[in-house]
Amino acid sequence: MKRLVEFIARSLVDNPDAVRVDDVASADGYTVYEVSCDPEEKGKLIGRSGRTANAMRTLVRSVGARQGKRVTVEIV
Repeated sequence: MKRLVEFIARSLVDNPDAVRVDDVASADGYTVYEVSCDPEEKGKLIGRSGRTANAMRTLVRSVGARQGKRVTVEIV
């Protein structure tokens, strides 16, 4: 799952080497994937009105649901 988030995030930015994904377990049972990149490229990950970030979250949640996991993505 982490590789999927990394692949999507690296495909969206100009400097893919600066993308870092950390997985953090939250208290309510979710696995949160925190995506960080260069500050000037954050807009490419978020997208206009958050559409790209929401699409990435939807995709990762659906893959996680098929595997029986509860996951979400946060851009930090």
